[in-house]
Amino acid sequence: MTKTALIIIDLQNDYFADGKFPLVGIDEATQTAAHILSAARTAGDLVIHIRHESAPGEDAPFFLAGTQGAEIHDQVKPLADEIVVTKQQINAFLGTNLQDVLKQNAISNVTIIGAMSHMCVDAAVRAASDLGFTTTVVHDAVATRDMEFGETTVPAKAVHAAFMAALAFGYANVVSSEDYLKAEPA
Repeated sequence: MTKTALIIIDLQNDYFADGKFPLVGIDEATQTAAHILSAARTAGDLVIHIRHESAPGEDAPFFLAGTQGAEIHDQVKPLADEIVVTKQQINAFLGTNLQDVLKQNAISNVTIIGAMSHMCVDAAVRAASDLGFTTTVVHDAVATRDMEFGETTVPAKAVHAAFMAALAFGYANVVSSEDYLKAEPA
């Protein structure tokens, strides 16, 4: 029997409209994430919340330790018995006990949602796959932002699509929330 963990990455207050680093589509992605979270809880899947917090002394623009902006958003707030892994790197596996938690719980499949498509979600998906976990990304429960390269502004929708396409090519099963929820046992 396979065991699944839902990993919710960095759905923290600073990414919302009144935060220090708002993302495009974060409200919609978080609403979708809340539905995925509810389904995971109902199915009895292991739920792991990843929370980024800037390192002490780091001159970071957001996710500052001890601030409301660094707190997990209320729509996906952890329950008392759910695991919260605090990270200080882009990759949720780097410098944390995430891999140990998955192994201790005999997890073989991970579903990843959260923020940002091009950074923390990308890094965690690639790491999970490299570590041998069967990995799924629910693409409409992930948000990002417009990016700039040289004099070119890349709209968030294109950034997201490019990263989801790359992950689907070789690292993960990338699905919509509708398809994911249909496939999940009730």
